[in-house]
Amino acid sequence: MRVLVTGAGGFIGSHLVEACVEAGHHVRAFVHYNSKNSWGWLDECPCKRDVEVVAGDVRDYDSVHRALQNCDTVFHLAALIGIPYSYVSPLAYVRTNIEGTYNVLEAARVNGVSRICVTSTSETYGTAQYVPIDENHPVVGQSPYSATKIGADQLAVSYYRSFGLPVTIVRPFNTYGPRQSARAIIPSIVIQILNGQAPIRVGNLSPLRDFTYVRDTANAFLEINNSEVLRGEVVNIGTNKQISMRHLAELIMGIIGEHRELEVTDERTRPPASEVDSLVCDNSKLLRATNWRPTHRLEQGIGETIHWIRCNMHVFKSGIYNV
Repeated sequence: MRVLVTGAGGFIGSHLVEACVEAGHHVRAFVHYNSKNSWGWLDECPCKRDVEVVAGDVRDYDSVHRALQNCDTVFHLAALIGIPYSYVSPLAYVRTNIEGTYNVLEAARVNGVSRICVTSTSETYGTAQYVPIDENHPVVGQSPYSATKIGADQLAVSYYRSFGLPVTIVRPFNTYGPRQSARAIIPSIVIQILNGQAPIRVGNLSPLRDFTYVRDTANAFLEINNSEVLRGEVVNIGTNKQISMRHLAELIMGIIGEHRELEVTDERTRPPASEVDSLVCDNSKLLRATNWRPTHRLEQGIGETIHWIRCNMHVFKSGIYNV
């Protein structure tokens, strides 16, 4: 296939590019234009010589339209994803997540793309009204970030129903692994420990989350794309296993072999009504429709993540909280 990956320089996007290359696809990687000509995490990927890299901005229809030409499949991952910054600039999330998704959908329609996977997030469900969460669970915008992703999802569904655009909404639960931003809980804790910081500053420790290793998430995208029965559908990616943030922190400290006290700070804590208390995935739809199965246990994946962070501490501004 001729594949376009938007957000290809990001955390999940760069791993998905690698997975597509390994699967034998011709990959065009759409990265955010910048004056340094940085390709994000693609700069670190061993497969970058096998990828056609195109710089642009998902908010710019012209660059998206050009990038989509002659492509069979689009994996749309480009988005603003940091929840804390969505409290600072909600409009930036509207422009990137909703208008950016419109640009991809409309350009795909005009170019006759045969398959589109639009990346959603488990945050669209809000705090679980029942667990595990299946795709029929109501969506609730508990942050500007999640609200814009709900809007983007509904726009994608409307393009399927109005124009027959072959869209699937891919809804990963919490993904972790090498290359993840230090704003996320696992790298944040690991970096603080390796940096000798004490106590470890964290947010709310009671929420429950379902973590999937990033290569498992990338492989799920490929399986979903290959499934004919998932067109026009929403499909979760997750492990159907839960862990609290407190137990996660204790697990990380145990794997590293260093114990630290935990300090809950205001800057790392969401507003009370915006906190999502429980996100646990019902992945039965994905398991029924594809051959995908997660291959990394949480302890194994965290161990590999710790090793990667140890080797790449120089890329993190470890003394600064990443919003």
